[in-house]
Amino acid sequence: MKIFVPGRICLFGEHSDWAGGYRRINAEIEQGYALIAGTNQGIHAEIEQHPTALILSSTTPDGITHGPYEIPMEPKALLAEAQRGGFWSYIAGTAYQVLTHYRVRGLTIHNYHTDMPVKKGLSSSAAICVLTARAFNRAYDLKMTVRGEMEMAYQGEIVTPSRCGRMDQGCAFGDRPVLMTFDGDRLDTTELRVNQDLHFVIVDLHARKDTMEILARLNKAYPFAENEIERGVQELLGPINKRITHEALEALQNSDAKRLGELMTEAQTYFDLYATPACPEELTAPVLHQVLNYEPLKPHIYGGKGVGSQGDGTAQFIVRSEADQQAVIEIIERDLKMSTLKLTLHAGTQVRKAVIPAAGFGTRLFPATKATKKELFPVVDRDGIAKPAILLIVEEALDAGMDEVIIIVQEDDLDEFKHFFNTQVSIENFNKLPRHFQEYSLRLLEMGQRVKFAIQRTQEGLGHAIYSARDLIGNEPFLLMLGDHLYRSDSERSCARQLVDAYNQHGTSVIGLRSTPENMLANFGTVTGVWLEDTLLNITEFAEKPTVDYARANLRVSNIPDGEYLTVFGQYIIKPQLFSYLEEHINNNVRERGEFQLTSALDRLRREDGFMGLMIDGQRFDIGLPDYYLETLQAFRQG
Repeated sequence: MKIFVPGRICLFGEHSDWAGGYRRINAEIEQGYALIAGTNQGIHAEIEQHPTALILSSTTPDGITHGPYEIPMEPKALLAEAQRGGFWSYIAGTAYQVLTHYRVRGLTIHNYHTDMPVKKGLSSSAAICVLTARAFNRAYDLKMTVRGEMEMAYQGEIVTPSRCGRMDQGCAFGDRPVLMTFDGDRLDTTELRVNQDLHFVIVDLHARKDTMEILARLNKAYPFAENEIERGVQELLGPINKRITHEALEALQNSDAKRLGELMTEAQTYFDLYATPACPEELTAPVLHQVLNYEPLKPHIYGGKGVGSQGDGTAQFIVRSEADQQAVIEIIERDLKMSTLKLTLHAGTQVRKAVIPAAGFGTRLFPATKATKKELFPVVDRDGIAKPAILLIVEEALDAGMDEVIIIVQEDDLDEFKHFFNTQVSIENFNKLPRHFQEYSLRLLEMGQRVKFAIQRTQEGLGHAIYSARDLIGNEPFLLMLGDHLYRSDSERSCARQLVDAYNQHGTSVIGLRSTPENMLANFGTVTGVWLEDTLLNITEFAEKPTVDYARANLRVSNIPDGEYLTVFGQYIIKPQLFSYLEEHINNNVRERGEFQLTSALDRLRREDGFMGLMIDGQRFDIGLPDYYLETLQAFRQG
């Protein structure tokens, strides 16, 4: 399995993470606020389970491989390695924390490529920690959220000699911009989207700085300032930072690059005024200021500032356009002989809600469905836990970044679903559970807080069911996951996350696809179209369960083997215009095979707004028929 974790750049609010942490001692200190984003470069690794140890290796950019280095998967050995310091310590420290909280064995981790500079304020050490947490999470299916991975990485890094702040592990969010708020030991994160691409250039100054000395000097101002310089540091990292960061937040959400540049320049001016006196040896930073004030760059940039702990480590510019981004890179590399990286924050509408239809009777699984809904049938997951199918789908939705999951049910079944997600087992039964089941029981209730229900009062087709969720969805794109299918990714990204990423990149409704033999077409919706990329199709037709003759005549797709066609995988991201089409069908009683179908509404959305298909790197497991359910039970555990 391959995993990539980017670096992290602090656009605004450096040092405010640890400064805000002092509020646990002095409540008069202002909360810390930072705007961060993942870089477009980072750390790449291949990982797999190992029965007893961490087996670590790393290949440097010049092709030299270090390792393999073996650490027993035992708490004392991991902690000792973490406290020793160095590259392996970050992996060991995070592994120590994972082993403390979960039942896991070892891992083989090979860092085969790194395309970001280290020790330059881009949180390379945090990226290694996040990569390790994510590797354990995915290899052992630990069900950690991104925030969970971030917290595990933070706990791992602080047992090493590194004394990072919580901001560093923000690289766990990928290349999305994030607002982070630091209040004592509490961290709040808000993921952001821009509506137009924003272009930056990151510059490795090829100089030196002593981050530990910078941190030591600035920390002297906390928790209580004792002189004018220390009061200035608290003013800088408190009220001044709060104002600038929130103005930058507004500019970022409006994709106002000019205003962001002005605020970067203002932030650097205040940093020089209030922070430099506390550590002039490191923060006077002549190389940084030479680059920020280099005259040939002025026509191409809106503004710039230092990065991370500041000093002569790294600079960042926000530029006027993609062309100016390239021009700045050429000028810096030609004239100043410094290395650069591109950073582009891409526009994309956030998908926050998922819909799972679960209102069907389950005729083909009768009489078992007389006892309970087929969506509540048990499936043993890879972690050995027997879970109702609906829980596996909800977990995938939340893992894909959804804030809310809406389950569509019949009115008579509402209590059964609510009881599962919102009611704790009795204290007597809770006490009988092993500790890891007790922890899972509590996590289940946390998930339940993000689950809502829509009622389909009469069962009149999938389109009718989806329409039942209209009021809860509102005017937003949403993730649709069929309630009688389970999904298992063959890559580091879940199936749902693959769709979300495609939608965020292209801003067009997208459906998951897989290749299916023609003798099975009577069971699936089928599409045809033209390839935009290797795995991305511009859909030109939706066909609901076509005949083989129709498929042969109309649904062939280039580069798909003869006798196979592209069928619906069971996951979609759909723009809210769909509801208008469904409403029109319902009001005018436009039925297909006696019901209000989804496919015709999707095809109209395709015609009027475009629709893409993404070949999913993963598998779909059907529980809608007895034989398929049996196959799922046998395959899903090992899938």
